[in-house]
Amino acid sequence: MKKNFDVTGMTCSACSNRVEKAVSHVPGVEDVNVNLLKNSMTVDYDETKTGLEQIIQAVTDAGYGASEKQAAGSPAAKSVDPTLAAKKEAAQMKTRLYVSLFFAAILMMLAMGPMVGMPLPEVMSGTKGAPINALTQFLLALPVVFVNFKYFTVGFKTLWQRSPNMDSLVAIGSSASMLFGLFALYMMLYALGQGDEATLHHYAHNLYFDSAAMILALITLGKYFESRAKHKTTDAISQLMSLVPDKAVVLKDGKETEVPVSSVQVGDIVVLKTGSRVPVDGIVVKGSGALDESSLTGESIPVDKKEGEELSASTLLTQGYIEMRATKVGGDTALAQIIKLVDEATSTKAPVARLADKVSGIFVPTVISIAIIAAIVWMLCGYSWEFALEIAVSVLVISCPCALGLATPTAIMVGTGRGARNGILFRSAEAIESLEKVDAVVLDKTGTVTSGKPSLTDVIAFGNVKPEELLTLVASVEQKSEHPLATAIVEGAKALNLSLKEASDFVQQLGNISGTCDGKSVRIGNKSVISSEDAKAKELADGLADEGKTPLYVIADGKMVGLLAIADPIRPDSKQAIEAMQAKGKEVWMLTGDNEKTARAVAARVGIKNVRAEVKPADKEAVVRELQARGKKVLMVGDGINDAPSLVRADVGAAIGAGTDVAIEAADVVLMKSRLSDVVNASALSHSTMLNIRENLFWAFIYNII
Repeated sequence: MKKNFDVTGMTCSACSNRVEKAVSHVPGVEDVNVNLLKNSMTVDYDETKTGLEQIIQAVTDAGYGASEKQAAGSPAAKSVDPTLAAKKEAAQMKTRLYVSLFFAAILMMLAMGPMVGMPLPEVMSGTKGAPINALTQFLLALPVVFVNFKYFTVGFKTLWQRSPNMDSLVAIGSSASMLFGLFALYMMLYALGQGDEATLHHYAHNLYFDSAAMILALITLGKYFESRAKHKTTDAISQLMSLVPDKAVVLKDGKETEVPVSSVQVGDIVVLKTGSRVPVDGIVVKGSGALDESSLTGESIPVDKKEGEELSASTLLTQGYIEMRATKVGGDTALAQIIKLVDEATSTKAPVARLADKVSGIFVPTVISIAIIAAIVWMLCGYSWEFALEIAVSVLVISCPCALGLATPTAIMVGTGRGARNGILFRSAEAIESLEKVDAVVLDKTGTVTSGKPSLTDVIAFGNVKPEELLTLVASVEQKSEHPLATAIVEGAKALNLSLKEASDFVQQLGNISGTCDGKSVRIGNKSVISSEDAKAKELADGLADEGKTPLYVIADGKMVGLLAIADPIRPDSKQAIEAMQAKGKEVWMLTGDNEKTARAVAARVGIKNVRAEVKPADKEAVVRELQARGKKVLMVGDGINDAPSLVRADVGAAIGAGTDVAIEAADVVLMKSRLSDVVNASALSHSTMLNIRENLFWAFIYNII
């Protein structure tokens, strides 16, 4: 079972590493991912061996707080702004920052001003004024320490528990500076009483109140930027959640009643008027209208919806009146599943993040050890203990593992957020990293390279028969059938505003359909309905097949009267997308259950050289395995349902499917706009995200090494 938790009290990557270790030691826990940026934790565990209480207790014992997270899109989660904590943290950090910078700036003027020729008040000038100057610096440092006291409470607490974190470094460093400054102040007062000007002068130049204040101010500045990053990068989920209205209009006993969305039940009739946002998923039972589905698919052009068609929560009725029956509510809606997907993706870790975790886990103890060793070495070299202490404090405060902890989750959060806004959903951070390494792309034909919806392309009439007459005759018979090819013919006739007639004696057999219409006996089908005398028709049909179309012969009263051609149109962006993949050095394959001739024709039109035709779903999985055996990293792109075995087998599986049909379980990436070009966009986004992570980690490491 997988559960999400909110974790409190974490301040750096050492904290998240500590929580992760504590929970991973709980019996029954199979996998745990802690996200420092979101203060969240995802735990996969065996519920027969452990439960929520034991997991929460493990976090508490480690010195942090935890609670179960409400399901994304559920009424309970909707009532809480997911960015509220981030906003509150940013506001508190801003106050701390302003107070820290104000007092630290004055303190720096007193401490460093004379070095750049800045005059001081006479009472603080010279050797005799040094004690007053030192006492003033101490008093100015106190407000900075006070507003940032959290560093000390958390830092020393984790140090006591033998799990030091970033706050421990700050606490030790600034405490050492403050205590040494106090020691110097006492020594100055003692020297003043003794008239020892040499000692007074020496300690006047060895005050570290300014260092303590600046340590706290600069760390707070970093934390402020961090809290702003948290606030900005959690916007993606909150923007999605805000698209669901708080109220819905429901029909009860024939009357319209406004109710909270959380009280809408499956089966309720929801009323939508122009300007209304769809509150839950449902099916149109009355009326029609144009819906803006950009919140789900990214497409800005409104889509017409009529009776029997599905509506998704968060879409906007721009025109019309609709009554819909609720089919999915709360956490079951398509939007809630998308929110869950984005949330889970940002809660997982890319393999590259494990390196940062390992380093941050030993970073703080290592830094403390280096600081102690450095102090001892300088003292052994004959330097004073004050100088050695200064060196130790410098090592403590300069070393900062925060960047290591934020390098990966920040980039993953931004990458998945940007992808979600453009209709590209990543299931995990690992999918983002794996996608960058892909060098072979396997495409299903129907519904991926092509639109998956057959349409009428050609009407060829023989003799004195007009094309309109031929199509009217055929469509009148075909309207009795539910076959996809029949549907394409009927829709083609309706698009030309042809009036269909009533047909009788309808018979549907394998490969052909027959019936009587307008006094004529009509038969429509494949080559099984023709005789060897129809050489001209066969030649024309072969030409249509070479173009990737399915030819249908039409016979009326025993005589060949024409040909119809049906094709699954190639998606407008398929050719361009495939060329872009090949330009990036990727090997592109197309797999289909269609016949060889049609498959080759479609492949030729989009520029694919590697084709396998007449393959079953299980055979597609074998092709993926075959490529992997050659050392290829494979991306499989399919409809996510029939292609499930190959999607799971591939290094990365991408499902083409919009709205409610996202096939989340089988795929690592979901392309909601149903565009092949989004495979290219997803790869580009993956590359940009991974490049950003590598840059972040480089600067985090190189800064600390220097």
